[in-house]
Amino acid sequence: MKNLSQLMKQAQEMQAKMGEFQENLSSLEVSGSSGGGLITVTLNGKGEMRSVNIDPSLLKPDEAEILEDLLTAAHNDAKSKLEEKVQEKTSDMMGGLQLPPGMKLPF
Repeated sequence: MKNLSQLMKQAQEMQAKMGEFQENLSSLEVSGSSGGGLITVTLNGKGEMRSVNIDPSLLKPDEAEILEDLLTAAHNDAKSKLEEKVQEKTSDMMGGLQLPPGMKLPF
């Protein structure tokens, strides 16, 4: 029974760590860029867009499609970096515990 109580204690500690981790996600910021830095998008840890920076050279009416493509690419770059950072922080928090393939945290 002693092992069961230790397991329950570890589960409670992990739950507390996950709650703290999810609270801290909103303060995490990751930026992605495209077009050689002409567009930069910043997301918070929850994937919410916080800012967009567009180089003035792209603000031409006849280049709207290029701007749209670059904005999409910058957002995707930021999202990819965010996912990496969240996985890294989750792995650190869990002490290197490997999750089964396809399972991502936070749930």
